[in-house]
Order: sequence, then C-alpha cells, then structure tokens
Amino acid sequence: MSERFVHHHLPYLLARASHALWRGFEPQVRAAGLNSLEWRILATLSDGPPLTVGELALEVLAKQPTLTKSLDRLAVQGWVERRADPMDARRSQVAILPAGRRRVRPLLAAATRHEAERLRALGVADAAPLRDALQVLVRHFDPRDTG
Repeated sequence: MSERFVHHHLPYLLARASHALWRGFEPQVRAAGLNSLEWRILATLSDGPPLTVGELALEVLAKQPTLTKSLDRLAVQGWVERRADPMDARRSQVAILPAGRRRVRPLLAAATRHEAERLRALGVADAAPLRDALQVLVRHFDPRDTG
C-alpha cells in the first residue's frame, strides 16, 4: 500500500485509532440494545450530575438535534429524563435514571476490560501518560472543554 498524506496526519491517525478500538467493543454495545451515541450518553451521565443538553452534546461529540433524537429514545426506555435547569428555566438538564444506570453498568465494566486487553496487547503497562497527552490535546485545541 502506498503512503498517503493521511497516513502521517495526526487527526486522521487519532480518528482511525478510535475507530479501531471501537470496533472491538461495539458488538457488546449493540447486544445491549444501544448504538454508539446512546452508549456515550449513558456512560457520560453514569457517574456525575445532570448536564444541560449543550454540555452533554459537547461531551458525547454530537450535534444537539441528533442528541435530542437519541435522548427521546432513551427517555421512552426510562433510562434518562430531562428536567428544568434549576439555574435557568429556559434550559433543560439531562439526568440518568436508575434503569439507565442498570443498563450501562455492565457495559462500563466491559469497556474497562476491553481497553485493558487492547492496551495489554500493545504492551502498554501504564496508560496514564497516553491519557494525559490526549487530554492536553483536547484542552488546548477545544476551548469549550473545561474538563
């Protein structure tokens, strides 16, 4: 295969690495009755306070109209709910419900195992430096991200 520009372009390589890792975990998400966006929504909400729709869109890498459709489906399932934002009644917050926590809990454990297996296969004993480097990239190039 010939060398192409994208084979050395960092954004492409990061995206391709993400897709390669995701492919190994996606079947478990699908088996749980979720798509990738629904998984990201439930995983994001699973361990923190409710988020506004805008905050959640940023976290799950989705545009608000697309996110809204997924939230509707998750709400019908009884996994999330929208509530009035106590600080601003014009905005709504999204919270995970107990049924949503039960749905996502085994997937969180599976995701942790999958990540550890993939890193072990690479011979990576400590992923902290990799995570730190990626978080530096995110904070530097996405000023909307304050995490």
